[in-house]
Amino acid sequence: MTIEIGVILPTSTPDPAQPILGDVRASARFAEELGLDSIWSTDHLMASAPMLDSTVTLATAAAVTERIGIGFNVMLLALRPVAWAAKQISTLQQLSGNRLVVGVGTGNPAHGDIGWRAAGASYADRGRRTDEALQVLPGLVTGQPTVLDDGLEVTLAPGSVLPPVLVAGNSVRARRRAATYADGWITIQSGLEQLTKDVAELQEFAAQRDRAPLSVAAVVPGLPSDVDEAAAQLSAFAARGVGRAILVPTGPEWQRDYEFAAKVRAAL
Repeated sequence: MTIEIGVILPTSTPDPAQPILGDVRASARFAEELGLDSIWSTDHLMASAPMLDSTVTLATAAAVTERIGIGFNVMLLALRPVAWAAKQISTLQQLSGNRLVVGVGTGNPAHGDIGWRAAGASYADRGRRTDEALQVLPGLVTGQPTVLDDGLEVTLAPGSVLPPVLVAGNSVRARRRAATYADGWITIQSGLEQLTKDVAELQEFAAQRDRAPLSVAAVVPGLPSDVDEAAAQLSAFAARGVGRAILVPTGPEWQRDYEFAAKVRAAL
């Protein structure tokens, strides 16, 4: 099984002492020039450290590239009114020439609830609201008449081709959510034993719902610094059903990280 290699754009700062806020246009172009498969943006209104807006970031990246996939890693769908989120997704899909992938999550608890409170959204109800949003998202994005949770029927125009939707999260509930509503699952982990168990559970959930096996993507922090060792680790991931690896920047020098990702891709 082959594995695609993507990278996260320099638009967020996991460590406030190590800012990773770079030139989106330059980084998107560079990733495409290196032959990488996808570029991704993180998403939040207010996180534990600076973060750029994901939809503007991806629109910028799409405008300066032609081939490379663009994706949310991951959109906090319940942070927004679902119709507005669907409009953003549909527009990005059209402007990018159908290159979008929509990762959906419920948020890292490390960021707390302040961003949710600022948006007027319920932090406690985010799981339930994510499920409700995922139910109506396909109809909204594709321009079909869709009934929202308050009974209002709306049709967004123009519609677009529905991009792949991937649900993120390492919990059992996230895997059930993916198997119920999504085309795939995104995990953050590097342990092969746990990955094997989780993928098997995911596909079992999908089978219980009479669905085909789901795609699997893995956000991979902490790869070995040796190219061959990193490639061997990702090959082991691929053997366990992972079709896409998303590599995480190690610091402000994103160019070096992207070059490393390209070398690993070539070594696979």
